[in-house]
Order: sequence, then structure tokens, then C-alpha cells
Amino acid sequence: MPLKEYRRKRNFKLTAEPPGNRRTASRNSSRKKAVKESRGEKRARRFVIQQHDASRLHFDFRLELGGTLVSWAVPKGLPLKHGEKHLAVKVEDHPLSYFDFEGTIPKGQYGGGTVQVWDVGTYEPLSKTPAKELAGGKLHFVLHGTKLKGEWYLVRLRDEDNWLIIRGGPNHPRIAKKVASTSARTGRTLPQIAEQKKPAKRSKTVAVIKKADAESLDETSESDAPTRGTRSRGSSSKRTETSALKILSPDDVSFIEPMKARLVDEAPAGDWEYEMKFDGFRAVAYRQGGGICLLSRTRHDLTHKFPEIAQALMKLEETQFVIDGEIVALDSKGRSSFQLLQAYEPGQEKPPLCYYAFDIISLAGKSQTRQLLHERRKQLKALLGSRSDLLRFSASLGDDAAPVLKEVQKHGLEGIIGKRKGSIYEPGRRSGEWIKLKVLQQQEFVIGGYTEPSGSRSHIGALLVGVYQSGKLIYAGKVGTGFTAATLQDLHRQLGKIKRATCPFTDLPEEREGRYGQGITAAVMKLCHWVKPVLVGQVKFGEWTRDGRLRQPVYLGLREDKSAREVVREVPA
Repeated sequence: MPLKEYRRKRNFKLTAEPPGNRRTASRNSSRKKAVKESRGEKRARRFVIQQHDASRLHFDFRLELGGTLVSWAVPKGLPLKHGEKHLAVKVEDHPLSYFDFEGTIPKGQYGGGTVQVWDVGTYEPLSKTPAKELAGGKLHFVLHGTKLKGEWYLVRLRDEDNWLIIRGGPNHPRIAKKVASTSARTGRTLPQIAEQKKPAKRSKTVAVIKKADAESLDETSESDAPTRGTRSRGSSSKRTETSALKILSPDDVSFIEPMKARLVDEAPAGDWEYEMKFDGFRAVAYRQGGGICLLSRTRHDLTHKFPEIAQALMKLEETQFVIDGEIVALDSKGRSSFQLLQAYEPGQEKPPLCYYAFDIISLAGKSQTRQLLHERRKQLKALLGSRSDLLRFSASLGDDAAPVLKEVQKHGLEGIIGKRKGSIYEPGRRSGEWIKLKVLQQQEFVIGGYTEPSGSRSHIGALLVGVYQSGKLIYAGKVGTGFTAATLQDLHRQLGKIKRATCPFTDLPEEREGRYGQGITAAVMKLCHWVKPVLVGQVKFGEWTRDGRLRQPVYLGLREDKSAREVVREVPA
């Protein structure tokens, strides 16, 4: 019985820890899991790291596996530098209900002290049989947490209870002191939990977005407003209505390429209005003749992929319009997440979706491109009226970039968009009347090949990516983290269709691999698989090195709305 030792050590009349004795619920959960697996559905496995101030301060690392939380006590926490090893002592399995436990265990009880949920998320075992791998004394996995991301290894030593946890991949980015000291669940520090203080207030940035959303409601009732952290229950039913939806083809509408923003490294002088920069799919909505379509900025049809958005737009009173906006997936903190949006495709659990509308291009058959910014936004807000769960007005965050950027950086958002007050809409142009300021390095890259997988990973080792420069594809580096088992399989399938015999990068081979192993020598090239440079991937990274290579790159997903030939290295103006 997996939890026998856990229960033996605790007196549940005295401790608030969960007993984990809901056998019926466990059996039901197992049945549901079996049904899902029989259908080919995969559910992401969770992990939790709890900071535990007992006789000694340490971290408890727990992985959801086999119906319990398999657990280790890690005195120094998970290592963050490449190749660094920390001792991890195997302890008794914990119930799944322990995942959310945060509070104080009374003195005199086993583990007496304060417990904080330090980090939570999902993990991806890089093996088809993780339980078997773990029983054999090793496990290679990728964490997708709120604080920790990337690859680690667990390796058992001779003593059955002593393990090593080893950081794989590049060094982990530094974690800010405030983030490192607070709970991922409640925002409280260990002393605040011990004093039983109430959870911290909602972040200022999320509050600003929520307030801005609320201002676009006019007189929306409370029952119409989406609940934080829940999914729209109407999504599945709306997808079933797709057959009744008149979907226009790209040839049915007069395509308008959306206006583009110019990257700058600091806020310019003048009168500007700032909005959030969303991390999703740019989508222009065309409604006319009783039909609708959503087109990317490269005229790729998105309507069939996001019928919920199309349905919501068809419920607006106005019957003829062209709206510029972005389709985004929201994480638990209300932030747009491109990775979650990518997870929408392979049939995994659907994230909350919405369409942020930020400009009106045409209304009632009349072009609005010559109208000034404030007039267009006024008309757009009136058009949206009482918002559904899926439609949101991209509200202004003010005219001072500095404080907004600070909040954006604090909460891990990508950046902001600035629009010059009094500007017109310029289709397809990057005139500088719209600007983007980024706090996270992130852009598109062309995929030119991939390396063989090693260890327990399957399909792909790392993607080989680059950018165009003077019409030539220049190598930028290897991207080896950020994948799930599903994305690796899907990428391998897509890349298999566009194989080529020769390398598409014009600046390869290189003389040596370099300090971070990003270089591709003639010997390494013989082991690589090359593809036609047509697929575009979104990648976030730490910085560009002096020799033009990516440092600490992380794969986010494919961009179907971007043309490979347009991908160049983004440099602030």
C-alpha cells in the first residue's frame, strides 16, 4: 500500500496535512485515467516543490506518478547550473491531495514546521515508461513550473534512499529574490504562513488588465464575467455549432495586411498610448454577407482552428466589419501564453481562450484607416458592447511607459505596444507609429534542421534554427528545451515531410563547437538532419552572444502566421 508509511507517521487529529484516504475517489480517478488513455488522451503530470522549515530548512520535491506524489527531500533545493549535482533523499510517497498543502505542522508531529508551496507546474518525463525508469534508478525529465523550467536528471546512488538530482541543459536563469521567497500558490513568505497571514493581494499588472477588461463591459452582469482560473463552459458546445457557422474563405474577402510595430529599446518622446503586448496569434476578423473568417497576417485561415472566437464575433450586433486583434490562451494568472496556445492543437486539455481586439479597420463597409487612433478605439469599444467570455477590448495602460514596463517585467510578461496618439492605421506598414518594447527576449526563427536525440529522449534532440540576412539563411543556434513528448512527436512528423539532403544554412560548417556547444562543425553536420526552411518556430532566449548565437533558448511553438522569408534578427531601432 503506497501511502501506508505516510499515514503511519502522522496523527491526523493533530496535523492539518491531508490523510489521503479517499479510496473511492482514487479508484474513480484511476478509471477515468484508464478511459482517457484508452482513447489516446494524455494528461500532463504535475509536480510540486514545497519549502519546508522543519528542524532544518529544506525543499521537498514531489512528482505525480502512479497515483501518488513520489517524494524526495532536497536540502539545497534543485541545482540551477549546468551539470551541478545536489543530494536528494527519498522519503515516503505522499497523497495527491498534498499537492496544494501549505500551512503549519504542529511541533512534536512528524515534520513539524512551516510548509510553503514554493513552485508548481507540470513535468514531462523524457521516457515512455517513467515508472519503470524510476524503479531502475534514473529519470530524465523537463519541468514546466512557475519558477523552474528545463531539464533535470534523478540518479539513484548505492544507498536506496540517496539520489542525486542533476541540472541538464544550460544554466537556469537567476530567480529574483522576491520570487524565490514567496509561495507560488498564495504569494506568502514562510514567516507569513507561520503567522497565518492572509494570501497576498492579486498582482498589480493582472489587476490593471482585469480593470481594463471590466471597463469594456458597460453593463455586463456578474454572471457574464469569466471566473478567474476557470474555463468557459460554453467552449465545447460552441465548437459543435461550427457546422451551422458560415465560414468565409480567404478568397471571399479583400485581404488587409495588419499594421506592424517597430521594435525599440526605449520609450520615445511624444504623445503615446500603451497597451499590453500579447503572446498569441495575430488575427484579423472579417465579417460580411452573413459569414466570418479569421486570417493571420500571412493570410492563413484560423477560423476552423478557433471556431469559438468566430461564433462570439458573429453574435455582435454589427454585421459588417474588419477587426484587428490577437487570439491568446491565458494561464492561471491571466497572462497570455504562446505555449498554452500551442497546446490547444494536439488534443490536450484546452486552455482558456479569448480574442483581444485592439483596432477597427473597417465598419459597415467603410474603411476606418484614415480615422485617428482615439476615434477608431472609441468605435471598436462601442462595437464590442457587452463582452462575452471570449471577446475583450485591449484597454489602454496609460501614457507613461516606465511604470508599466516595471510591472510587466516583474510578472514575467513579454512587453508592451505603444501607439502614437493621433496616428492613422497603415495596413502592412512598420512606419514607427506603432512601437513595441520588450522585457523578454523572444522572436521567430526558421527551422533548418535537427539533431539526433540522445538518452531517453525520442524523435528530436535539438532544433537547428536561423534567421535571414541579405536573403541568406544564417545559423543562430540549437534549441533543445521547451518540448513536450507530444510536440517532439508532432515536430518530427512535420519535419519528416520537408526533408532535404543539403544544409540550408549558408554560414556552416564552423571550425569548432564553441563554449556552449552551439557550433556546427563539419563532423557534426554529418549527424544532422536537414529540412527545407519553411517552418517558423517561436523561441525565447537569454541573449545573443557576441558571435551571433542564442544563449539559453527555449522552444515555445510553431508560428503558422509568419512567413519564413520574413524572419530576420530583431534589432531595436
